[in-house]
Amino acid sequence: MNNKTTALGIDQNLEALLCYAGIWLTGILFLVLEKENDYVRFHAMQSLVTFLALFILGTVFGIIPIIGWILSILITPLGIVLWLILMYKAYSGEEWKLPIVGDFASEQIHKM
Repeated sequence: MNNKTTALGIDQNLEALLCYAGIWLTGILFLVLEKENDYVRFHAMQSLVTFLALFILGTVFGIIPIIGWILSILITPLGIVLWLILMYKAYSGEEWKLPIVGDFASEQIHKM
C-alpha cells in the first residue's frame, strides 16, 4: 500500500498530512483528486469519516440543552487531539487506524 508516487506529484506523506489539514473537507478533496495512491486515499477516507462524524455529533449535541452542550464542548478538544495525532502519523508514513473508523476507511478504499 505504500506507493510513493501520487497523482498530484506531491510526496505521499505530505499529501496524507494534507488530507487532515482541512478536517473532513480536505478528506473529500483528496478522495476526488488522488486516484493512484492507496496510502493517501486511506488517510483521506479516515479524515472524512472521523471529522464529519465529530462535526455532526457536535452539531446534534449542541441542540440538546445542558448535557448536549457539555458533550458538544468535550468533542472540540477530542477533535483537536485526534487531528494533531493523525497528521503526525500520516506525515510519519504510518497507516495508523483509529478503532472502527480505520477499518471502515480501509474497507471503503479497497471497494473503490
